[in-house]
Amino acid sequence: MGMKSSHGDNDEAISDINVVPLVDIILVVLIIFMVTAPMIMKPSINVNLPKAASGDQTTPSLLNISISVGGKLNLNGSASDEQSIQTKAQQEVGKNPDIQAVIAADKDVPHGTVVHMIDLVKSVGVKKFAISIEKSK
Repeated sequence: MGMKSSHGDNDEAISDINVVPLVDIILVVLIIFMVTAPMIMKPSINVNLPKAASGDQTTPSLLNISISVGGKLNLNGSASDEQSIQTKAQQEVGKNPDIQAVIAADKDVPHGTVVHMIDLVKSVGVKKFAISIEKSK
């Protein structure tokens, strides 16, 4: 018969997993997502944009104009009309001559309406404009 030593010869395998650190990390990540989600989301108007495979990314601009199917105009997310868009564009050109106007029109809006809006902002000095699209897959 052998004598058992009392020096901590413990041959049992550790079979428990400590999940407390994992839960802590997941909760911190959840809090980060909850805080940053409102900052990432931008207010938008539901416009059915046309699709194109060769679209480029645009830089953020101060003149985001959207035209809905009914012909309603929005400037930077708030309802507007042609006169106020023209006035705001003229003010922004005075502050920044390189400002860019981004026009997002529903795919069912007549082409002439989009051209008229481009002409409207170009007439007050906006030199750069872009047409917003959704990239097709």
